[in-house]
Amino acid sequence: MENTAAPIAPALDELVPSRYALKVGDVEVLVISDGVLPLPTQMLGHNVPAADRAEWFEEMYLPQDAFDWALNVMVVHSGDRTILIDAGLGMDPDLQLPRAGQLIRRLGAAGINLGEITDVVITHMHMDHVGGLLVEGVKEQLRPDLKIHVAAAEVEFWKSPDFSRTNMPQGFPDALRTTATHFWAEYSSYVHTFQDEQQIAPGVTAHRTGGHTPGHCVVRVASAGQALTFAGDAVFAVGFDQPNWHNGFEHDPEESARVRIALLKELAGTGEMLVATHLPFPSVGRVSLEGETFRWVPVFWDF
Repeated sequence: MENTAAPIAPALDELVPSRYALKVGDVEVLVISDGVLPLPTQMLGHNVPAADRAEWFEEMYLPQDAFDWALNVMVVHSGDRTILIDAGLGMDPDLQLPRAGQLIRRLGAAGINLGEITDVVITHMHMDHVGGLLVEGVKEQLRPDLKIHVAAAEVEFWKSPDFSRTNMPQGFPDALRTTATHFWAEYSSYVHTFQDEQQIAPGVTAHRTGGHTPGHCVVRVASAGQALTFAGDAVFAVGFDQPNWHNGFEHDPEESARVRIALLKELAGTGEMLVATHLPFPSVGRVSLEGETFRWVPVFWDF
């Protein structure tokens, strides 16, 4: 008799990887995807003609109207500290972004208990970097001695934020204001501010860059002669080919370009690794400089 039965495969919640582990010297790093955020293509270069943007998107085999921005965060284990760098978007039903805001679930899938986190570094207070802390039930799971590190200039900026130089889709400025206000109301007692530089743990240091927002910072992880910089929103996918293109979320576009170029030159010189919030997951790579042209060199995945 013919056996027509077939083994039943376990259901898969996700068909793509959402975390990537690596070591920087003796420091353990985990890049986690918070999902993706669909946005208009003009957000990557609103200061240039539409034809120039269209050419770049065509060369990159990307759609012309809107595309998915990656949302990446990092977890760093250094000594007895477990550090979360940025907290993702959280869940904002008014913005209808169902494929974003996955961080809390994916931390659990990675075996990371929220109560283990000793420190959070917020690169800046845009909603896709603080929103995960505002998900219902999260605050109750965090440890009472949690330290949230934010540049003092960032805290000051969000008391009366200026959106006059940005170029965002409708609804985003109000959502950003509301989320920053909500974050401060919930977590101000946890916040530890710094001026220009703050060591978070052995080999883990936050550096204020400004530009994208006045208090925007990057986080450098260095150990045993190796290094990695989490660049937050200082670098976007188009920024290697066109570092002077203005991103719609930049509060000071010219300063953002200067910060971006300086950071890319530094990383090209040192050869250290780069991770950024909106580079395609897992966004781990290096920067090559040929003349005045930057090139992103993704790492080969290591299994």
